[in-house]
Amino acid sequence: MQKTIVVLSDDLDGSEASETITFALDGAEYEIDLNESNAAELREALERFTQVARKTSGGRGRPAARKSAGGGIDTKAVRLWAIDNGFQVNTRGRIQSDIIEKYQAAN
Repeated sequence: MQKTIVVLSDDLDGSEASETITFALDGAEYEIDLNESNAAELREALERFTQVARKTSGGRGRPAARKSAGGGIDTKAVRLWAIDNGFQVNTRGRIQSDIIEKYQAAN
């Protein structure tokens, strides 16, 4: 039996990341892997703007990238599932939409 472990690296400082954050600005969607401290710093920096901004829904983005009622896609789980099922997936950054769709169909 072979077991593959995926460890996300913080895109800012190289430490172990605890989550992947997605956001959009000026029509471009971004995804960044951050540790708890850097994630909190990003949220704090954007809080002034998000408190007064309007949330949008539907029509933009790919369905696989949209957040679910449960809070979003668990990228760590998707990566582990993909590796366990023979798919090639990057250890950080954006996960291909077809892999996310296959993960969602299987779960």
